[in-house]
Amino acid sequence: MRVFLAGATGVIGSPLVPQLIKAGHEVTAMTRSVLRARQLEALGAYPVVCDVFDADVVRAAIADASPDAIIHQLTSLPPRLDWSNPHLFDHHNRVRTEGARILVDAALATGATRVVAQSIAFVYAPAGDLVKDEDAALFTDAPPPLGGTVAAVVELEQLVTGTAGVEGLVLRYGMLYGPGTYHDRLGSTAADIIAARVPLAAGATGMYSWLHVADAASAAVAALERGSPGIYNVVDDEPAPQPEWLPVLAQALGADPPVAAEIPPESPDMWLRGASNAKAKRELGWRPRYASWREGFAASLA
Repeated sequence: MRVFLAGATGVIGSPLVPQLIKAGHEVTAMTRSVLRARQLEALGAYPVVCDVFDADVVRAAIADASPDAIIHQLTSLPPRLDWSNPHLFDHHNRVRTEGARILVDAALATGATRVVAQSIAFVYAPAGDLVKDEDAALFTDAPPPLGGTVAAVVELEQLVTGTAGVEGLVLRYGMLYGPGTYHDRLGSTAADIIAARVPLAAGATGMYSWLHVADAASAAVAALERGSPGIYNVVDDEPAPQPEWLPVLAQALGADPPVAAEIPPESPDMWLRGASNAKAKRELGWRPRYASWREGFAASLA
């Protein structure tokens, strides 16, 4: 299959390119970096250097590639998560919305019949079951900066799954770990854990669903090749509250055990909901290599 991959050098795009090529697909890989374009070419992809917001250039590149499918793995995340900043995810939200619109329009114009786009699985409304399936309500009335993110997720998901003429599949990824993420050895959250700036959230009831970046990539390959249009949670098998996973991550990082502290009720550690991967397993035939963060943290940080 001819595939146009937007975001080919991001945390998911980086493992996705070799997985697509290994699966026998012809990959046109979009990046903003000339240096990284050479790296993509060395992997066997055809690189295209452009910015997603250069709409005319992107459409021309996709027209030249004449893909059967487009995969949207673009991100623009801040280097550090400062939840006190109401504009924390503004640029990333623009990538999710305006960027997705440009890619979907290009799919329609060039005859690409399948669009696979990344979303997130940690924006479910903080009510009811602690582990949610894809039909559960999203946290649409969340305060900033999360509120803007949820609004962008809703817009992206409706665009991808609701546009006539394309088969749209949305992958709601869990909290990512592995190379290039906040939880990698060079990531800002990992640095805070090593510096003992992340306390153990005493009494936390919120659930985290985790996912290794290589498993995120393999789910994109699965969604490209099979599965009905729609939304899929792509997470590992073991949702868990912060007091369970944080000591395991700290140990994998070689950090001291975190010290318990009381946290306010509005903290995400109190209200986050996990996600069920049953639909992705059933309909995409996907299984995570790391079924749990328990072995995944150690393997990714070895």
